[in-house]
Amino acid sequence: MSTKQYTVLEDAAAIGEASGKEAALKIKEAVTQRGNANVILATGTSQFETLQQLLADKEIDWSCVNMFHLDEYIGLPITHKASFRKYLIERFINHVPQLKTTNLIDGEADPVSECARLGALILQHPIDVCLCGIGENGHLAFNDPPANFETTSPYIVVNLDEACRRQQFGEGWFNTMDDVPKQAISMSVHQIMQSAHIICTVPDTRKAQAVKDCLENPVSNLHPASILQQHPSCSLYLDKAAASLLAV
Repeated sequence: MSTKQYTVLEDAAAIGEASGKEAALKIKEAVTQRGNANVILATGTSQFETLQQLLADKEIDWSCVNMFHLDEYIGLPITHKASFRKYLIERFINHVPQLKTTNLIDGEADPVSECARLGALILQHPIDVCLCGIGENGHLAFNDPPANFETTSPYIVVNLDEACRRQQFGEGWFNTMDDVPKQAISMSVHQIMQSAHIICTVPDTRKAQAVKDCLENPVSNLHPASILQQHPSCSLYLDKAAASLLAV
């Protein structure tokens, strides 16, 4: 993806529909060509419409799909409204026929052991499609700046910076800032970049500065999502608000 290769549409609904349709197409192509597909699903407010569009496509054979996800808070119960496992179960997994495998991050398990378990699994399943977003601080998954671009471990334990935690609180997932966990298990930047196709969806004015920083600056771990500039097959969907600070 060059800094010019992005699509700007009217609003979150429009970019969610477009990204969901592209993801569905790539998943069906992988199933047709190889008999199965390996996908990474993201969570958060940026993914509502994308997941809805995926669910609307009745031609996807979900029994051929292995699903992974990007990140999860450490120590947060699955019953908490901010749990990404809860998010995916309620908004996606419960609405599709049986997936071939569902590989969720257990944030209540020992973090080191969980990273090792998931890392071994994902290395056996080269990813066809990765869905993701960009955080207000430019993070990719929970790889906050300065992100670790060097590690080749598929999953890592990360410390969440204040800007990231403020975003989670501001989106209404937690009652107070003190409730927002300070650590998470995240898919690494290296692992995300191994995906054959990356589909990144970014809505909202509050993401505009991060979008500008990640698209118009050189690649830097201070703007983690800038690494997407180097991916050979990355589709970036922005609504007008998120694209509002771009020079072109």
